[in-house]
Amino acid sequence: MSYNFSGNEVEACPLLARRPHCRGTLAFFSYAKSGHACPLFFCTSVQEILWRCIANNMADLMMNEEIRDREVRVIDQNGEQLGVLPIRKALELAEEAGLDLVKIVPTAKPPVCKLMDYDKFRYEQAKKEREIRRNQKVVSIKEVQLSATIEENDIQTKAKAAVKFLQGGDKVKVSIRFRGRQITHQEIGLAVMQDFVTRVKDVAVVERKPLVEGRHMIMILAPKDPSKEAKQQAPKE
Repeated sequence: MSYNFSGNEVEACPLLARRPHCRGTLAFFSYAKSGHACPLFFCTSVQEILWRCIANNMADLMMNEEIRDREVRVIDQNGEQLGVLPIRKALELAEEAGLDLVKIVPTAKPPVCKLMDYDKFRYEQAKKEREIRRNQKVVSIKEVQLSATIEENDIQTKAKAAVKFLQGGDKVKVSIRFRGRQITHQEIGLAVMQDFVTRVKDVAVVERKPLVEGRHMIMILAPKDPSKEAKQQAPKE
């Protein structure tokens, strides 16, 4: 039996490859349609991915006395397998450890349960999500419109605006609209684009070279990464 994350074998991973933010109760691998828990679940390398899905819908999972199955496959708080145990024994282990018994794979046969501090788990997950949101930087794309016959004063003003956007961490879409027969002289627009890049080269890199789309020539500039610039300038040993 083979498994993969690429989506080539849908039977082995029917949901995770297609829906990375799927509900936790459905995000687990099936084991060749047999209804058994997939052995990959118990591998440390994939548990982190699976737990992200569990966290998305943890409130819907049964725990402790809510679990009515006669037998369950138990995983302890350290991720070690304890095997298939009667539900009464599993509950006793949870009580002895001062933890909750949470059914994390209800569709498996037998269902898979894990010993965990449920309240602490939910608190840590919420804390991680807040930290991720706090560290996320939303990159927007600003637009600067030029023309094939732009004057020097205008291009200077546009360049200053682009520099301000780039220094603020935003990308810049530079566009030129060809009017009338200007479309037959695209080299003029390309020269304007190249001149514009020269004016902002200290803070920008060309992410997408100028391309003609209909009657527009479009180029995308991105903020220059100081760390990458330092690595490129560092002398090779």
